[in-house]
Amino acid sequence: MAITVSSPDFANRTRMPDALTADFGSTAPVIEVTGVPAEAVELALVCHDPDAPMPLGFTHWTVYGIPADATHIAGDTGRQGVTSAGESGYFGPQPPVGHGDHSYYFWVYALSRRVEGEPTSDEFLHDYADDILEQNRIVGYYSR
Repeated sequence: MAITVSSPDFANRTRMPDALTADFGSTAPVIEVTGVPAEAVELALVCHDPDAPMPLGFTHWTVYGIPADATHIAGDTGRQGVTSAGESGYFGPQPPVGHGDHSYYFWVYALSRRVEGEPTSDEFLHDYADDILEQNRIVGYYSR
């Protein structure tokens, strides 16, 4: 069975609710995970907006140290890493006004080894790429 990622807060490829955005409190969505490979030792989550007007996009959330048997990931799960804003925890969508729809990819990674510390999303993808057993995502859209 392949890893699946969903959310009770928004359906895949639909508009994210205002409550999840930076303008309305940045409440972290609940991310649900099933089908994690038995050999996984840990899960990680990265939420990334590739549409942000920055060379590498904008990372809104990183979470490490998620137990491999977790079925829900929320704002209090695991070790909250830093965002592209340099802050720990979830930073909700806040695209420039009139910039159109931005895509928010909530990637969940099943890993064969534990993540040390709280790397940036780029450091994580570079340092742990060979340790990813499976990955999948849910995508939400938002514009202002």
